[in-house]
Amino acid sequence: MQGAIVTENLIKTFGFSNRIQAVDGLNLMVPESSFFGFVGPNGAGKTTTVKMLTGLLSPTSGRIKILGMDFAKHTVEVKRRIGIVLDRPALYEQLTGEEYLYFSGRMYGMPKDLVKDRMEELFQLMDLADDRRRYVYEYSAGMKKKLALAAALIHDARILFLDEPFEGIDALSLRAIRNVLNRMTATGRTIFLTSHILEIVERLCSEVAIINQGKIVFTGSTHQIRERIQQKIEEESSHPLETLFVQLVAKDEEEKSLSWLR
Repeated sequence: MQGAIVTENLIKTFGFSNRIQAVDGLNLMVPESSFFGFVGPNGAGKTTTVKMLTGLLSPTSGRIKILGMDFAKHTVEVKRRIGIVLDRPALYEQLTGEEYLYFSGRMYGMPKDLVKDRMEELFQLMDLADDRRRYVYEYSAGMKKKLALAAALIHDARILFLDEPFEGIDALSLRAIRNVLNRMTATGRTIFLTSHILEIVERLCSEVAIINQGKIVFTGSTHQIRERIQQKIEEESSHPLETLFVQLVAKDEEEKSLSWLR
């Protein structure tokens, strides 16, 4: 199976004299048509990795290949084929929802009629049809997240990057969005998901990588996770990904509490 996303010794450092190493030698292979989960504790390097994979940050060193193309050499071609929803979407809030989605489609070079047709479907899917002519600054946080997701879907991206995409989204919309995402992978698209909600990752994803302190500490299928810790699951938890996550990321930490609750 060919890799939709491949990284080779990817490094990102910040600060004076590169003192903070956010991503440390990341080697990753995301198969095509997979629903890939990328999880880790706060500050582990998840969002930094997503920003490098989408061209929002330049790596300090290392190589990124997207759909077989070297990102550094084919930046525009790669960006035409991907969609992204960030944890905190940056939208043009002085536009209406309708104007923003139309602008997004045209920016990808889509014909006007095709943009309009897909807008209708996306507004219905996201339950934003009644709010399409409101200004984006009037939207709630959940509505903004749904509009950002609609903009990422409109051009039929080959790879969709989702950084904490489900926070603030109501249950009915979430169910419809999950169905669409599963349909995308079934028809050859690839999804790269980061989320703190391990139950969602476990339910949706076929492959999972765990990052801690900028390094990959586990990568494999959800089936392999269940096999690896089957005994532990029976003893402690009904959620195998959560059990493995704690074992790998917080294995040396004592249980935390508050002094007045002991």
